[in-house]
Amino acid sequence: MTDIVICEFSDIPDGGCKVFKIDDREIGIYRLAGEIHAYLNTCPHASGPVCQGAIVPRTLESINADSTCEGRVFSANQFNLVCPWHGFEFDIRTGEHPTDKRYKLRKIDVQRSDAQLVLKIDQKN
Repeated sequence: MTDIVICEFSDIPDGGCKVFKIDDREIGIYRLAGEIHAYLNTCPHASGPVCQGAIVPRTLESINADSTCEGRVFSANQFNLVCPWHGFEFDIRTGEHPTDKRYKLRKIDVQRSDAQLVLKIDQKN
């Protein structure tokens, strides 16, 4: 494993993302509610540049007490990343597709060291 200081924590706005090129890989780093998440910029569906997609609130079905549908609502605290190629969505916090667990983004270990963000990169992959 190699440690790479990638940027300052403050360089990534809350609710935002920055994509960095490291050797032959691109890595997207997200900041959401003060938490940092990093993923390889490759969609597991068709290898699209997933980290260049939009960040949207997760859409949920609102169900009444009598089990009838009230309609769709947006989550206030769950956000998905949408791949720009085919619209596949992934939970920013877990990297998982919301309904099909076969599709998951490749997580990159990122840690906050004082004001800096440090990536832990496996040189073999």
